[in-house]
Amino acid sequence: MAMAMNVSSACFCVSGNRRSVNRVRAVASEDFAASKIKEDKVRLGGSDLEVTKAWNWCLVLGRYQLLEQLRMGWFYVGLCCEIWICFSLNHGFIQDSHLFTFANFPNFCTILIYGKMKAAKTAFDSSVDCGITFFDTAEVYGSGLLFGAINSETLLGRFIEDRKLKDPEVEVAVATKYAALPWRLGRQSVLAALKESLDRLGLSSVELYQLHWPGIWGNEGYIDGLGDAVEQGLVKAVGVSNYSESRLRSAYEKLKKRGIPLASNQVNYSLIYRAPEENGVKAACDELGVTLIAYSPIAQGVLTGKYTPENPPTGPRGQIYTPEFLTKLQPLLNRIKDVGQNYSKTPTQVVLNWLVAQENVVPIPGAKNAEQAEEFAGALGWRLTSDEIDELRSLALEVKPVIGFPVEKL
Repeated sequence: MAMAMNVSSACFCVSGNRRSVNRVRAVASEDFAASKIKEDKVRLGGSDLEVTKAWNWCLVLGRYQLLEQLRMGWFYVGLCCEIWICFSLNHGFIQDSHLFTFANFPNFCTILIYGKMKAAKTAFDSSVDCGITFFDTAEVYGSGLLFGAINSETLLGRFIEDRKLKDPEVEVAVATKYAALPWRLGRQSVLAALKESLDRLGLSSVELYQLHWPGIWGNEGYIDGLGDAVEQGLVKAVGVSNYSESRLRSAYEKLKKRGIPLASNQVNYSLIYRAPEENGVKAACDELGVTLIAYSPIAQGVLTGKYTPENPPTGPRGQIYTPEFLTKLQPLLNRIKDVGQNYSKTPTQVVLNWLVAQENVVPIPGAKNAEQAEEFAGALGWRLTSDEIDELRSLALEVKPVIGFPVEKL
């Protein structure tokens, strides 16, 4: 089994409001879970890179969502490592205990960045302690390209450096991503961006480098750049993200000519968003030996049961996960809870285990604190039965799929 966190092996994720999230401690023995995770690794695609079956993830809200929310006054965008970026149209406030810095954008708004660094650091350390040591991030998470001011790669690099000072023998693996922006052209742009990422991370190489999304043009050059990065020893493996079946096959064949395996394709995949099964991506990954990395594996928290028809999410999520949708989702959520009780597992652990059971899938949930990191680790080291897997899928089929990331169809 494998899982990674986004920033990878423990994940940092988006929060749509100011309220604290529900914190659920994993019931299973963490020592046992850690030992099982360390024993049970998988090889990423056809590469030599071995990873835990779950990672941690650093996520920042995209610009297309951000611009929608400027009308709302206060809103929060979760950055890597529990750093929050708060956009205020009328200059808000901070608490004395928060770290902060100001960044002014003329004719736009004042951006106040503050973070609960201690919670972020403990989430990172707890992930490592639980045996989840692969962290996924990207150059655009928290970057100025998306109105950010603190880059998630920089923060992850600091966390890794601090951990290694205390535990020199610890092995932490990093995956990051190249942003295929329209003005970036050719293979050299990939190498240049990778070297900048390595500088921010404070590393000489990373385990996995991915194209974050397909470019409007220039994709062949981007794939050439990935191959160059492998040959220059800057990365151990390369992958893509949000690639359709046809783009996936094209990238696979182009790299294959150079004797380089395409290790992964990172796409939106969960129990209630199964587009990869329907559009041929999952089947192509299985056929080609490309690992499918599943982001949003708990559907932005919806599959945990934290939202109800009476308590739907706010902001952009509320437009997707409406009271009507949540009402139809209740039979599935109830069954997930019942199944979890049979194993002394939380709903989060059940839905992550369901993804791992699909084979050739590595989910990347996001932890904002130590409790969540420990909970994610509890998704590994056990397995749902075939009947339970099929039953949950059957119940999920009765729910209309949610909206995915637009570039999946490019």
